Amino acid sequence: MKYVLLMMGNLADDRCGEAEEGPGEEDFIAFDAELEKAGVLAGGFALSEPEEGTSITRASAEAEPVITAGPYTESREFVGGTIILDVPSLDEALAWAAKCPGAIGGRVEVRPLVEY
Repeated sequence: MKYVLLMMGNLADDRCGEAEEGPGEEDFIAFDAELEKAGVLAGGFALSEPEEGTSITRASAEAEPVITAGPYTESREFVGGTIILDVPSLDEALAWAAKCPGAIGGRVEVRPLVEY
């Protein structure tokens, strides 16, 4: 089954590689290599800065879209990237998520992918 690791950050915190104690790009590259070597890496991507995002919402099918610059306005968290794992169980996905550099000072949400 495939699971996505949503690597969450806080808008007020240092970004990847900006703080000496936090993970840097090389930590994520090494983690990807470990996942690939284990045969569980099924995809993923990094996202640009959350301020570069644009959100669109519509109150109903007939309503005009409302466009908002930046990340979710009601939250201080943002998604910084994803990793897709192909593993046999949630327990294994959680074990990999615990090793993810994004969990250090951030948060990793693990969610099963829906297959239609």
